[in-house]
Amino acid sequence: MRRRRTALVSLAALLAAAVTALPASPAGADETEQVRNGTFDDGTESWWAGANVTAAVSDGRLCADAPGGTANRWDAAVGQNDITLVAGESYRFSFTATGAPAGHVARAIVGLSVAPYDTYYEVSPQLSVSGDTYAYTFTSPVDTTGGQVGFQLGGTPEAWRFCVDDVSLLGGVEPEPHVPDTGPRVRVNQVGYLPAGPKNATLVTGATTALPWQLKDAAGRVVAHGRSTPRGVDASSGQNVHSIDFGRHNRRGEGYTLVADGETSRPFDIGTAAYERLRTDSAKYYYTQRSGIAVSDELRPGYGRPAGHVGVAPNRGDTEVPCQPGVCDHTLDVSGGWYDAGDHGKYVVNGGISTWELLSTHERALHARTGQPAKLGDGTLALPESGNGVPDILDEARWELEFLLRMQVPRGRPLAGMAHHKIHDEQWTGLPLLPDDDPQKRELHPPSTAATLNLAATAAQAARLYRAHDRQFAAKTLAAARTAWAAALAHPDVLADESDGVGGGAYADTRVDDEFYWAAAELYLTTGEREFAAYVLGSPVHTADVFGPTGFDWSRTAAAARLDLATVPNRLPGRDAVRRSVVRGADGYLATLRAHPYGMPYAPEGNRYDWGSSHQVLNNAVVLATAHDLTGRAAYRDGAVQSMDYILGRNALNISYVTGYGEVNAHNQHSRWYAHQLDPALPNPPAGTLSGGPNSSIQDPFAQSRLQGCVGQFCFIDDIQSWSTNEHTVNWNAALTRMASFVADQG
Repeated sequence: MRRRRTALVSLAALLAAAVTALPASPAGADETEQVRNGTFDDGTESWWAGANVTAAVSDGRLCADAPGGTANRWDAAVGQNDITLVAGESYRFSFTATGAPAGHVARAIVGLSVAPYDTYYEVSPQLSVSGDTYAYTFTSPVDTTGGQVGFQLGGTPEAWRFCVDDVSLLGGVEPEPHVPDTGPRVRVNQVGYLPAGPKNATLVTGATTALPWQLKDAAGRVVAHGRSTPRGVDASSGQNVHSIDFGRHNRRGEGYTLVADGETSRPFDIGTAAYERLRTDSAKYYYTQRSGIAVSDELRPGYGRPAGHVGVAPNRGDTEVPCQPGVCDHTLDVSGGWYDAGDHGKYVVNGGISTWELLSTHERALHARTGQPAKLGDGTLALPESGNGVPDILDEARWELEFLLRMQVPRGRPLAGMAHHKIHDEQWTGLPLLPDDDPQKRELHPPSTAATLNLAATAAQAARLYRAHDRQFAAKTLAAARTAWAAALAHPDVLADESDGVGGGAYADTRVDDEFYWAAAELYLTTGEREFAAYVLGSPVHTADVFGPTGFDWSRTAAAARLDLATVPNRLPGRDAVRRSVVRGADGYLATLRAHPYGMPYAPEGNRYDWGSSHQVLNNAVVLATAHDLTGRAAYRDGAVQSMDYILGRNALNISYVTGYGEVNAHNQHSRWYAHQLDPALPNPPAGTLSGGPNSSIQDPFAQSRLQGCVGQFCFIDDIQSWSTNEHTVNWNAALTRMASFVADQG
């Protein structure tokens, strides 16, 4: 699980050096009102403004002239500090505001006025466009006397005038429960079903006996009918549900709907075209995540941007990055690679599992009976490298591989051959912030055994897959893998610090026996050498059950080794047992899927959904897909295909977790540059971007203010502020890429 602490607003410089106190006069405060002088009857008492902002009371309102040309929202601001907040108490945050010229966006926040500047609530209304009065209710997740109400006005090319009045933060109000709009009670895969594949839906109803259903085509004609199967109360949602199976209808078409209990589902298709699009869209996601290169608007219309972190002001750049103080005395060129998620950090452990899964998508296509390598071949992803004769998916993976190789400690240095765990900003930055506008100092963090083994595993895998296209690069990756393996053996217990989570995620992992097993397996599969076979066979992980309820992830990598040992041609002694272990794992997931009223291979203990649960569903489906590749059994294929239903809309919230797919889909993922929700000039995430999905721990303040007491599938909100339920990451999209490709192959 990815444990992070994110600060959504960074006002350090503003508050420490660039805040000019406004003239003060006596104030009064209501018993439950936390804002002092919110009507500005006492002038500007209790309010501050940034040094570059001219602010004064005019016609009973505080009016602030914000300069143009600032990079970030918080570069120009007005606000009030010393706000008291009580954990669990609900507040109504309200104000009236205008902007001139009309259409400007002010970021209104309630947060912490000192480091780490956490934001507990924020909105970004477009002023003088849809009314001037704004009111919102939220619940504070913390106790603090160091709160802040602020209005951030920067980040615009031109100067503008902001006026505000009647600012109120009223405590003790009745909370407004978050009641998601779940739409019709018939829940379907909103994207599509394969003509010859399983077709299932879930009906939310109070009925306890079977109900009639009808399948209608786009013209409204009934083309199939039947009766539902009552399933009782689904523990993952608290809903009473029925299942509907309409798998016998296999006629292709668009705009089908399912009708039951007086409800009509959202529309869906029966066909394969949507999965062919998703195969490429999910892989195209990576190009817009690239660091160190300008993203071409011609290749990705609407997503073009300058290169990030190449040393052009205000960037410090990634071409000569020092270590954190006291960690090392060298600098490295660690440019390139993918930004890990919605922040500007780059992490070897998450980059490793992501690269492996993309490479494995290609490798499966080479060996599986339904594999079609040309579908992600040269020219399919519209990359700058397209046309070079190399499959585009390998070109994209190489962008990250080159970065991973650069993270290796050079010869002659302490811990030579190890890999630095991560590189990111010294402090958290706020939203929105394009990569080329990031002014923060970049730092290398200490090497770790886990990162080193990720490098060894992915570089070894790369060596066998790039050999046919670039023998020199393949040799380079294999040499790096061998060096990393030797370094990890020499330093087997160098673990990342759990508390190293300022400016980027910690990605701490307390066990690395699975990473050793994975790296040895990949080195064996590439070289066939006895040393690596012996390590694989001697590892306790080799005979352990590695297919648990929550699947595999960046910190649980043994399944990566097991799947490759089962599918990549090799002569490992006892390989039949390896293949049987994969099939047994698939049997477990298939049983979970059949028992689950929403038909998915994911049922965590106590229905405590994990961070990134959507990709865990997909990775469990990968095991089912692999079992089909190994055995040819239709049950595994159908289970893998049916798992996509949950991701694409057949879930308690009736939402597709993939941007651009389905009538209602997640499109406000937490991101600094796909930040349309905060800045209308920026785009939403590109089509084919996977949201993390329900997370029972709701670690971020925004989710905590809305989702307290949520059950399983309801622990999600499609809001850019909810980084614990609604972020996007390179490893989550890798699972989507792999499964979208598998499903498309079954068409």
